[in-house]
Amino acid sequence: MNYNFDDITDSRNTNSLKWDVKDTELPMWVADMDFQTAPEIKKAIVDRAEHGIFGYNTIPDEWYNAYINWWENRHAFTIEKDWLIFCTGVVPAISSVVRKLTTPAENVLILTPVYNIFFNSIINNGRNVLACPLRYRNGVYDIDFADLEKKLSHPQTTMMILCNPHNPVGKIWSEEILKKIGELCLKHHVIVVSDEIHCDLTETEKSYIPFASVSEECKMNSITCVSPTKAFNLAGLQTAAVIIPNEYLRHKVNRGLNTDEVAEPNSFAITATIAAYNNGAKWLDELRKYVDENRLIVSEFLQKELPQIKYVKSEATYLIWLDCGKIDTHSCAMSQFIRNETGLYISDGQQYGCGGEQFLRLNIACPKILLKDGLNRLKKGILKYEKWLSNMC
Repeated sequence: MNYNFDDITDSRNTNSLKWDVKDTELPMWVADMDFQTAPEIKKAIVDRAEHGIFGYNTIPDEWYNAYINWWENRHAFTIEKDWLIFCTGVVPAISSVVRKLTTPAENVLILTPVYNIFFNSIINNGRNVLACPLRYRNGVYDIDFADLEKKLSHPQTTMMILCNPHNPVGKIWSEEILKKIGELCLKHHVIVVSDEIHCDLTETEKSYIPFASVSEECKMNSITCVSPTKAFNLAGLQTAAVIIPNEYLRHKVNRGLNTDEVAEPNSFAITATIAAYNNGAKWLDELRKYVDENRLIVSEFLQKELPQIKYVKSEATYLIWLDCGKIDTHSCAMSQFIRNETGLYISDGQQYGCGGEQFLRLNIACPKILLKDGLNRLKKGILKYEKWLSNMC
């Protein structure tokens, strides 16, 4: 490898949300990585900082071209410049779109368990969450299309937020499934907002399919939110883009983003994005291989040391979905117990909605020494939790 992902960077006392924990705790929860970003991006940021003036910024052609070339070369999807709008983040974009394109008390459909902030973007704006639980059978997730169509057909359902690839279950949706979702949404006059922020974090032998690339119907009835922040660990720089081929929807979204004041870049957002997409491909490919190795470490550890926990096969993201149903179906209590007893801070599945009650989510985007520490803490915590449950009975 040309890049070293085994190095440990101490993020304590750096105002890191993830590492704002006790000295004895190991955080493996929120979805950012414990790897420094690509050297090529660091250099671009340092060069920009050396200029020393950080006033208001415009969005140059290089930014548009960086997105266009990346999606063309990496994902075989042709994006036109006019389709792209800058935004400070995927979550601000989703919240703004919900406000602009739906009205209070309408339903916004989501496939659960799903990224927990989707709930905030819906509820905080006075809309109703309409959950369509994924089917979980023999360790594999799929969509109950009969239930999906029933809920899409409800007169108050006007928007669907899709997670592609799906966080937290790590599912890459196939072209066939995406096309079927698109057809049903068009049939029932439901706009699709596709969160594709994890698109570049697939297994090395797999790739994702942009929702808007599947068909003309999907393209013209969708708003896609993308960003380099997950793949290149840049969340703190607040940079993203919204892809909207439909001119009418694009006008509405553009007005909404500007009204909400989330359409203006900071002095490093543009620089980092251009560097990531123009010069970060080799770094990202090596990162994906490293995360693949970490997935294998987790899988083998669980088989040997914690067979009572089922590893849900992950095709994308660096988040591992752990089925603890043989132990308990109250993941909130379980995760808190593990943290209290071992210092391992992981996410409980309940916060991801219906279907997440028996799961834990583990972030494996870290050096192997930290991953192995986390797995040993997990084993210790689970064994203690099982003993505690037994004594309670």
